[in-house]
Amino acid sequence: MKTTNLPDQPVSDYHLLARLFFRLLPYQILLIVINAVNGIVDGLVASNVVGTEAMSAIGLYTPLTHFLYALSIMMVSGSQLLYGACLGKRPESVHSVFSVDLLVSLGISLVTSLAMVLAAVTNVVSLSVSDASQCTMFNRYLLAQAIGIPALVLGQQLFAFLSLENRTRRTMAAGIVCFAVNAVGDLLFTAVIPLGTFGLGLASSISVWMFFFVQLLYYTSGRSFLKFSRKACSWKDAPEIMRRGYSGALSRFVEMFRCLLVNALILKFVGTEGLSSFSASNSFLGVVWAVPFGMIAVERMLMSIALGEEDRESLLNAMRVMFRRCLPIMAGIAALIIVSAVPLTRMFYRNPAEPVYQMTVMGFRLLPLCMPLAVVSLGFACYAQAAQKKLMSVVLPVVDGFAGVSLTSLFLIPAMKMNGLYVANILNGVICLGVILAFSVAGVRRFPKSLDDLMVIPEDFGPSADDRIDITVRSMKDVETVSRQVIDFCRRRGTDERRAFLSGLALEEMAGNVVKHGFALGRKRPHSLDIRVIRRGDDIILRLRDDCLPFDPAMGVQIQEPQSPEHNIGTRIVFRISRRVEYQNLLGCNVLTITV
Repeated sequence: MKTTNLPDQPVSDYHLLARLFFRLLPYQILLIVINAVNGIVDGLVASNVVGTEAMSAIGLYTPLTHFLYALSIMMVSGSQLLYGACLGKRPESVHSVFSVDLLVSLGISLVTSLAMVLAAVTNVVSLSVSDASQCTMFNRYLLAQAIGIPALVLGQQLFAFLSLENRTRRTMAAGIVCFAVNAVGDLLFTAVIPLGTFGLGLASSISVWMFFFVQLLYYTSGRSFLKFSRKACSWKDAPEIMRRGYSGALSRFVEMFRCLLVNALILKFVGTEGLSSFSASNSFLGVVWAVPFGMIAVERMLMSIALGEEDRESLLNAMRVMFRRCLPIMAGIAALIIVSAVPLTRMFYRNPAEPVYQMTVMGFRLLPLCMPLAVVSLGFACYAQAAQKKLMSVVLPVVDGFAGVSLTSLFLIPAMKMNGLYVANILNGVICLGVILAFSVAGVRRFPKSLDDLMVIPEDFGPSADDRIDITVRSMKDVETVSRQVIDFCRRRGTDERRAFLSGLALEEMAGNVVKHGFALGRKRPHSLDIRVIRRGDDIILRLRDDCLPFDPAMGVQIQEPQSPEHNIGTRIVFRISRRVEYQNLLGCNVLTITV
């Protein structure tokens, strides 16, 4: 038995959150990998079937990729953060958040798609690219990609909400279908039907439409918790989603301008071979970048819920997972890429005598070094966004997405050619760490001594240590002492004897049910039940969170037969003595909140 109000004991729900984090991580990575894998397949087909110049066309499209991802992540992160806030204050509004997010995303994606068509038809790219054949290839690729933009943006929104509903099999199926369709389409529309770069873009568009429809089937089946309804829309949620989400998208949005600047520097000081080498290494590393971006997507969900519940310890635990688990993993992945630089290069270019070959090898040897640094900067940018730290949520993404790389590239690319760009990316990570430390020092007015200091969590955030108690239950032996602990907690805080007794009774009954039934159904892996008891005004709030199979106690009460009054009597008593009982399955965890 552990309680987090004792300073020398570990935080109770760290291990539960860590298990939850890594259960969700593969599916969040999958969302990002979809675009990245499609990009690497496009790159392989472009370089080996269409021709080296096609790689330049894909490289020219990279800034638009960042822009599209920025639009999508603005809506995804903003809706997730607002969703988390609604859970704590107005849970009935989550359907409005879902519906408004989809409608606004559809509008934005249609406008973007139309703008891309106009840009292709009017040959806007000729303003920065003088080679007519490259312009033609790019315009064809752009025109075909525009077909799939609505599906791309909406599919990413559905993916995020499916993750909240813990529909991992559906998301996995959608990702596999997307990958398979794109791979087959690339070969069909280039090798069999010679459509060149238009074929590459068309295959991508068809694949994201399939990705969207596989997910949409769940929301049209009537089985989803979240329901789309124009009548449920509260349109004040639209600006709130954008307000909460813009800082999360800011880094990717400014990356578009960074890519434009970097592409111009490469073309001026290195040439098209430099752009081709950077596109090749980026197309593969884009898959690897899905790991840290997936980590941050899970962090955002965990943090949004912790902030909505004003749960200080869960917020700290989410950041602890990043430092203790994510950072070592990314360091190991970076080392593996570095030692595999030559075979990775040979996926794209075979002749070591060509300059593009050597440039690509150095890209694989240097660029991975910035990935562990990026985990930390992305994690703090996510926290700043979720906690609505306005200045930090703007400054850090701008430095990370644009200023850090761009300013150093201006000096290093002319002097070091492509190696200068690679070094600039590493220095960018160091600069971001300095920015994080500077905000922490400014916030606590001294050098940070703890994670709490580093995050600059307000002292008045969440209930104080005197108004809460946290308990971890792992066996029926622990359950036996829960009631006494809760009753003692209530008495020490002036709660009347009746409510103190009822609080202990309710918690012992529900905790016992979880251990007896929930733990028994999942013997293949360990389970834990994390309990938080809060005094808020005159209310005693009991929150039970476990990672067992989904089960709503209210359903068990509702389906009881009248002739079996003795069955589940304990649970029915809890519902009668409580002012309010709320159940939610969040990110694969059962969360039961009882107000006495």
